[in-house]
Amino acid sequence: MLKFAPKKLKDLVKAIRNCKTAAEERELIQKESFEIRNTLGQEKSDHMERQIAKLLYIHMLGYPAHFGQLGCLRLASSTKFSAKRIGYLGTMLLLDESKQLLLMVTNSLKYDMQSKNRYVAGLALDTLGTISSADMARDLASEVEKLLRSSKAYLKKKAALCAVKLIRKDSDLVETFIPATRSLLSEKNHGVLLTSMALLQEMAAKSSECLESFRRLVPSLVRLLKSLMMSGYSAEHDVNGVTDPFLQCAIIRLMSVLGKNNAEASEAMNDILAEVATNTTTKTNVGNAVLYETVLCIMSIKAESGLQVLAVNNLGKFLQNGDRNIRYVALTTLLSMVQEGHNSDAVQRHRTTVVDCLHEPDITIRRRALALCFALVNTNNVRSLVAELLDFLEVADEELKLSMVSDLLNAAHAYKPSPKWHVDVVLKIIELAGAHITEENMAEMTQILSEHSEFHLNVVQRLYKMLLKRTRAQATKQVASFYVGEFADVLFRGGPIQPEYEGEDGVVPSVKTTVNILESFLQDPSNTKLTKYYAFNALMKINVHCSEENERITNLIALYRRNIDVELQQRANEFLTLLGPYNNLTNGVFERMPVAKAKSRDVDDNTTDTNVAVPNDQSEDLLGGLLDDDDEPSTSTQQQTKGDGDLLGDLFGGPQQQQQQQ
Repeated sequence: MLKFAPKKLKDLVKAIRNCKTAAEERELIQKESFEIRNTLGQEKSDHMERQIAKLLYIHMLGYPAHFGQLGCLRLASSTKFSAKRIGYLGTMLLLDESKQLLLMVTNSLKYDMQSKNRYVAGLALDTLGTISSADMARDLASEVEKLLRSSKAYLKKKAALCAVKLIRKDSDLVETFIPATRSLLSEKNHGVLLTSMALLQEMAAKSSECLESFRRLVPSLVRLLKSLMMSGYSAEHDVNGVTDPFLQCAIIRLMSVLGKNNAEASEAMNDILAEVATNTTTKTNVGNAVLYETVLCIMSIKAESGLQVLAVNNLGKFLQNGDRNIRYVALTTLLSMVQEGHNSDAVQRHRTTVVDCLHEPDITIRRRALALCFALVNTNNVRSLVAELLDFLEVADEELKLSMVSDLLNAAHAYKPSPKWHVDVVLKIIELAGAHITEENMAEMTQILSEHSEFHLNVVQRLYKMLLKRTRAQATKQVASFYVGEFADVLFRGGPIQPEYEGEDGVVPSVKTTVNILESFLQDPSNTKLTKYYAFNALMKINVHCSEENERITNLIALYRRNIDVELQQRANEFLTLLGPYNNLTNGVFERMPVAKAKSRDVDDNTTDTNVAVPNDQSEDLLGGLLDDDDEPSTSTQQQTKGDGDLLGDLFGGPQQQQQQQ
């Protein structure tokens, strides 16, 4: 346990590092804070600077230090530079624009900005830019504007950055700094030029008048950028063979703002941008940074088509870079270009490289590459690109499969070359990502597979083969159960299923095998209730439309008359009732369901089959239409039919619930 608090900052740091426990550290900080409070309470102390320095270190560790705010203001108003430096540092750390104490700082800042000592004025500018409020910005903007006209480069660059912060606090201050910006581009000091670019860009973004006025500076910016490109080696500004890349990037960013939506300004900067994009090396990160800013500038202005192709080609080089960060930046930029409609044909040339990025070990790159692949899908490449995406779906991360299913469905629907291809894609998605299909997607898939009667045999056969593989995916089981029950007659009369590839054995669908599979679905505790409901309905439809295994299916349904699941229990009793005294109604009740119109998409008139959606008023009267007879029924028959219809309404809860249960 320490018996006294350290007197110097380095001693405090050493003591805190030597603390064995957090409790010991808190006790030490408490003692030191108490001593600092006592020092700050004195009117005059020779150790004020040392105590504030220790207090700032305590603040960095996360302990309370608000009690030192007044002490920082006292030091900031000192005439001693070392004390003023500590005071302004503490002011920047402990105060912000929400503190009322800022009113006490304003006069001190104004006085110091008028100081003949450039370092004192620089401290005031730094502090004002950090803690300024809107009121302080309006009060001291004129002082900053005077320093912006200073002949000293040190003050000029700090004043420019401070002006940027003040404009962000109050955009009306733009007019205050307009006169001082006229001579900024004629400066020779690179630091002043760099901060001037930031100021001009901020003013152009805040004021449309400034934007129009600054567009006259485009030729000057072009000359400045060209001089940087043509200048020889300068040890002061050279970074890995590139002359002042920071200033180059700042100039290009300003040019992108000035050239946006302006053909004349864009025309003036086309040549220099092409020169930068062509001559800048891609072997270093510095060169890549300049190229990246150049690409962004070309995208934002009204550039020529050849220049846009050059920008895309540079991004294509980024995709082949060994640095993952650069590849990610390239993918993100290409994606934004495609989404904004910037020369997507040029991006298509790099489609192979983008697809290769799907197999990157970095998940962030795979996500971005996947988004770009879907953005690149169009009518011309939909077959090849969707095939590659389906291959990736098989090995994709679990977290990517859910979004991929929706995106694949959207792409296949938007650019389908033929209904047959569309159906094949949907079946492939069910096979590869059955565990990641949502209810909305499953409803859309069911709609797509049911629209075309000429493909029903192929669909039900492929889904039957999925059932034979004993998949664990619930959505696959549900879709397959629905179609096997719905098109049982088509499946079992369609003959053997032809093998898809050489060496595969042919499969002959049988009712017995199908019933065994559906029975296993009902008995498997890992299956969801919805899967069991689909399997139960499929059994009943097979029982109605096929003559085999009827007794076994009836006995199986009877087992669920007293099941703990109320839904299964209700369905079992309803089915058995229909199989008993109302057996003559089963064909009508369990006939093939009409194709419902999907809510999530519009059915294309060119690809819609004759089996279209039935309007609600007609579908609700479906049972009545089925029971009509050509001959005039007798009175007793009419009464019996009417009674049966009412009984069925009581059993099924009305036509709407009847359709839902089927």
